[in-house]
Amino acid sequence: MGLGLMERNAGAEFFLMDQKRLQKAAVLCLLAVCGGVCCAGVARAQTAQPSQPLIGEPAAQDYQGGVPVGTVQAGSIALTLEDAIARGLRQNLGLLLSHAQTATVRGEQLQQLQDLLPKVDANLSENLMQTDLAAEGLRVPGFPTIIGPYGYTDVRANLNWTALNLTALHNYLASRHDFRAAQLTAADARQMVILTVGNAYLVVVADRAEVDAVKAQVETSKTSLDQATARHDAGTAPKLDVLRAQVDYQSQQQQLIVAENQLAKDKLALARAIGLPMAQQFTVADTVPYAAFDQPDVQSEIDKALAARKDRQAAAETTASMTEQRKAAAADRLPTVKVSADYGDIGVNLNHSHGTGDASGMLTIPIFKEAQFRGEAKIAQSQLDQQKAKQSDLDAQIEADIRDALLDIASTEKQVAVAQSNVKLAKEELSDAQQRYAAGVSDNLAVTQAQQSVAQADGSYIDSLYQHNVAKLNLARSMGMAQNYKEYLGGK
Repeated sequence: MGLGLMERNAGAEFFLMDQKRLQKAAVLCLLAVCGGVCCAGVARAQTAQPSQPLIGEPAAQDYQGGVPVGTVQAGSIALTLEDAIARGLRQNLGLLLSHAQTATVRGEQLQQLQDLLPKVDANLSENLMQTDLAAEGLRVPGFPTIIGPYGYTDVRANLNWTALNLTALHNYLASRHDFRAAQLTAADARQMVILTVGNAYLVVVADRAEVDAVKAQVETSKTSLDQATARHDAGTAPKLDVLRAQVDYQSQQQQLIVAENQLAKDKLALARAIGLPMAQQFTVADTVPYAAFDQPDVQSEIDKALAARKDRQAAAETTASMTEQRKAAAADRLPTVKVSADYGDIGVNLNHSHGTGDASGMLTIPIFKEAQFRGEAKIAQSQLDQQKAKQSDLDAQIEADIRDALLDIASTEKQVAVAQSNVKLAKEELSDAQQRYAAGVSDNLAVTQAQQSVAQADGSYIDSLYQHNVAKLNLARSMGMAQNYKEYLGGK
């Protein structure tokens, strides 16, 4: 019965450890899906992004990758949170793709501008001809059958310009808003990189703390095993105590293997996000200790976020772009004016030539395209209405993100306080159980149970601290202030 109890306790301990791993894995998965970070202890994702991707916005999973740069250095390097974020802001794949997309939108803007400008081409042609008049059907007695060879030189410039085209004008104005939206999205991508890298770094910090805690538990279990073995050899303790201590010791060793493996995998994930070579060994130099957070005025924070969030500003630019596109659809009904002209020199050669040219203007009035015009207008209006609805929803989402983040901070702050108390009490319980066993007052079952309580308390403290710091990062991102992450982690 004692061994059965030990097996159940060991199984419960492994289950709790797996739950903690699943919680951290859930955070990373939700970050990849939503592009945001949420607390590991809650079963919902908080995202600070609009439901429709903005122009130039990379896929959320792109922020988990990076472009490796540099060579592998010998030994292990110390990586601070600031270093990791700085690397991410240079090499994170999501940010690089966002910058590339901004350049693409800039190119599209220039193409739209060209539709408003005159198109001028120059050409130089040298011509040599010989004509068979008989083959052309011209047969005149006494008139030469073959003419030539003869030639001429033509140097000419051609002008084509749609002088009046309101559709092209509105399309160009829309492209300007698209470019501005792409720039703002690239700025918002920096916020996402800080959030993603910060979360990945905090995961590694939590993993390292868990490895250290499990190592301490292994040492405690080894001491208990040695003590039980010595007492059994002295004939003062049954074999059951040795078996129980040995099972506990081996269970802790297994947990250490799992914890070290998870630490190694999460370090690889961090290296990917910041573009560090996969073979480079590194250690996290920061511990990111607990700091109490001063709860701010909620409405004041919401107002600041609405003014600072780059994705909200980008959404406004996208709405302005779609407004211009709606005007462009309406302008299709209006007349257009096109001007064409050319001027150049033509002659036997450039020394014997004369200037020639022509010019023409054309007014085009659409007459019977009503179905096409109405269809284009309805499509443009529908897209504009959808974008306005999503922009309004984004404001509500921002407010919800901030309120959720503040609730998570307050909740996890209490969790940290309780977890700290539990760690202290569990260690006192373990110390008391060890003393009672050493005095021969009880068997080592109480020691085993106390060791498991310490392990659970350590794990809860590590997780609650991780959740608290992630919640503060999430608030910084929700505020559009991720660049000030040090202030938020420091307990702003």
